[in-house]
Amino acid sequence: MAIYTKTGDAGTTALFDGTRVPKNSLRVDTYGTFDELNAQVSVCEKLVVSPDNKHVLHTLQHQLFRLCAEVATPHVENLSESSNLISQQDISELEHMIDDYTKRLPQQHSFILSGNYLSAAELHVARTICRRGERLLISLGSVEPIRDEVRKFINRLSDALYIMARMEDYVQ
Repeated sequence: MAIYTKTGDAGTTALFDGTRVPKNSLRVDTYGTFDELNAQVSVCEKLVVSPDNKHVLHTLQHQLFRLCAEVATPHVENLSESSNLISQQDISELEHMIDDYTKRLPQQHSFILSGNYLSAAELHVARTICRRGERLLISLGSVEPIRDEVRKFINRLSDALYIMARMEDYVQ
């Protein structure tokens, strides 16, 4: 099977349901940013020294695939038949991890530089990509319906990436 299809040569791409849209549409920009985030999370997963971080990052890659599929689908009810959507449980698991790490780390009372070690610095890059994706998601949500769970998950995810970066600096 060829990797190229030539279907995008005119500047359009297919959404998950087959609908063709311009490659610069807000929806494509949004899920493309979360795809970029997933690639960065993969880099982080290879660099981190904390086994806990490695496990969380591996899980996040699968969750981000699910999230991208949802953002790439205008009618999420069609997707829910074939995919697990981001759920309140996913959000709660991130919150639990953040709370656990917060208890284990020294208190933080000021802004920090973006990582003393490469793994922490790369997690901060992931955090900033996540925040950019969140801004795009909010913009998309002003013109298209976005489930609350998706917005909440992305908001917690940037916090989780921040606390994982702090943990990487702490354990090294």
